[in-house]
Amino acid sequence: MAITEDVRDCSVAKTLEIVGEKWTLLAVRELMLGSHRFEEIVRYTGAPRDIMTTRLRKLEEYGLIERRPYQERPQRFEYHLTPLGRTLAPVVTMLRDWGDEHLAGQTGPPVLFRHSCGEILHPVVCCQACGREVRNRDLTLLK
Repeated sequence: MAITEDVRDCSVAKTLEIVGEKWTLLAVRELMLGSHRFEEIVRYTGAPRDIMTTRLRKLEEYGLIERRPYQERPQRFEYHLTPLGRTLAPVVTMLRDWGDEHLAGQTGPPVLFRHSCGEILHPVVCCQACGREVRNRDLTLLK
């Protein structure tokens, strides 16, 4: 039997329980990019329909997305990120940037984003208090 008393209580683990599956974050990506209908989400993620249905229901259950009717007969819905769901944007952005840097290969990133400043986006995590870039060596574990 595995000993679990040393398992660290962690917000990363709790977050992964909700969004840590591939199709879930790809659904969030598609919603961020403006795909709101089920068929679009399935097409652009490549997810099996039954799995995407399950993932979207889970996101709705946790309040990250909401369904909005767009057709009465038959009844059809669009999916939209809630304010809570939109707070995942930096997570998806950083995952995309990591993949662009380490996995894109010789052809480079499959998509690029231009920031409102006019430059190609290269995101960094900054401290809200001082504005400096967060580096692991500058962090101290408090509890």
